[in-house]
Amino acid sequence: MTLPVTMPPPPALVPMAQVVCEVGALVTLGQAQHGERRYVPLGGGTVRGPELNGTLVEGGVDWQVARADGALDIAAHYVIRTDDGALIEVQSDGLRHGPAEVMARLARGEPVGRDEYFFRTVVRFTTGAPQWLHLNKVLAIAVGQREARCVRLDFYRLT
Repeated sequence: MTLPVTMPPPPALVPMAQVVCEVGALVTLGQAQHGERRYVPLGGGTVRGPELNGTLVEGGVDWQVARADGALDIAAHYVIRTDDGALIEVQSDGLRHGPAEVMARLARGEPVGRDEYFFRTVVRFTTGAPQWLHLNKVLAIAVGQREARCVRLDFYRLT
């Protein structure tokens, strides 16, 4: 007989910022061991929110593996330049997947609402800027939306 388990309430999510990132053309490396290996160059963009404001430094990369089960493994790596000039490294790892017809619309660059598919990442920050050192101890999640020429990410800090 299995006894019911009482769990405490989940941690809260606190809005941090919305990131809008320009994206380049998809580059494929072809089929690899776990699926199609590819990347998307990341351009400039904006970071606006209650906890973090700045711009994206051009040159980031979003590495991806398009898996046989239709899911996309995501590993993005880029830098935020805050409004006060500090540099913050961002590492974002996650998944994107959804119904085949929705993912086909995304691939064609058509508008797709963020609630029509799953696009979530776990976000970690690294910086040496004294005023932003607290971010080195933050774990955040992002809810993403892919558009034809940009990606929108809403960052939420876990408490």
